[in-house]
Amino acid sequence: MPFDLSQCARPNILKLHPYRCARDDYKDDGTNVLLDANENAYGPGLVLRGKSGNTSPTDIDFLGLNRYPDPHQHQLKEKFCTLRNTHAHTSKTLKPENLFCGVGSDEAIDALLRCFCRPGKDKILTCPPTYGMYAVSADVNDLEIVTVPLNAEDGFSLQAEKVCEKLSDSSVKLVYICSPGNPTASLIKKESIQKILEHPIWNGVVVVDEAYIDFSPDGSSLAEWVLEWPNLVVMQTLSKAFGLAGIRLGVAFASPEIATLLNNMKAPYNISSPTSAIANAALEEQSLKVMRENRKKIIQQRERLQKELPKVPGIGRFLGGADSNFLLVEILDKPKDQGGKPHNPTALEVYETMAGKRGVVVRFRGKELGCTGCLRITVGTEKEVDRFLQELKDVLREIFARGTSLTNGQAHQEEANEVIA
Repeated sequence: MPFDLSQCARPNILKLHPYRCARDDYKDDGTNVLLDANENAYGPGLVLRGKSGNTSPTDIDFLGLNRYPDPHQHQLKEKFCTLRNTHAHTSKTLKPENLFCGVGSDEAIDALLRCFCRPGKDKILTCPPTYGMYAVSADVNDLEIVTVPLNAEDGFSLQAEKVCEKLSDSSVKLVYICSPGNPTASLIKKESIQKILEHPIWNGVVVVDEAYIDFSPDGSSLAEWVLEWPNLVVMQTLSKAFGLAGIRLGVAFASPEIATLLNNMKAPYNISSPTSAIANAALEEQSLKVMRENRKKIIQQRERLQKELPKVPGIGRFLGGADSNFLLVEILDKPKDQGGKPHNPTALEVYETMAGKRGVVVRFRGKELGCTGCLRITVGTEKEVDRFLQELKDVLREIFARGTSLTNGQAHQEEANEVIA
């Protein structure tokens, strides 16, 4: 048989390292406390109304599944525009022609690459530490990745001047900026993004990923900026604050010209009818009230973690910001008052012990640039935070009591280096 996969498949796909999801290591068996994937632990911000007019979490008409879904999602786009039209940045208003709806933000990430970048020739720019799918999608599309790290010494701020220097290379077609960042939880300053948009000669697109924007202060979103900047795309999702990660719905705000290109490229019926029905319901005012109430609870627990975690022996600094539904915190090789320093093997042992033996799953982020010894902790419910804090104290106490915080643990150091961020 002449078939040889190694010669038939594209070389960049054969060497591809896939995105490592939070559930790859620890599955949800129904008993674990899942503080690893930045989901909304309070559930969907949703009130669904059935034909009878009464409301319940399940009363919705899903009949008609024998028909193809709406290919244009005009009603859904109208609701997103209503949500984001504040007139804070411009006298103009967002309209459905400014929107692309995708299967999560990941579809928009990939569509933008296919729209603007030639495989094997063009490049994208990312600012690590950042969301891993930008790089995975670039690899799939055979694109080189140029990096300008965030400034870890300044709360993971964007180094706009260094980004602009890289844009002298005309083959760089897209700049991906995550704001608030993942895993940094830091909101990028608007003036830093504007500096890149104002680049005098660069002919490319700035993509701002605002997956966590609803956990940031009011007025933080740049969605309306697409009305003034033709080379700006702003991505958002219903996965985080809206608690609807399971329906896979993301949007990209852009100029009508860019939105048209993205809509022309998509599959004919990329948004399923159930997803559309749930998303439309989530953007009605009564559901928005539920979302905002859940967001308020999350922010309260986030502030509680900011207050309580520094009291735990073996906890170092919070890195980055607090503009999201998670925090990035250092794990030390010994208590701070004993001169403890951020340490990947200790952080990895805490992560593995918490998840494997205690049923509390967070995410190890020590391999990411500027994140040595760090765990990323999703903010859970009050009860989940109670349990997390207690289990963390117990695990660190056990590690330090053994006197084997793995300072010289070569095996664990090697294992830490192998964990994909």
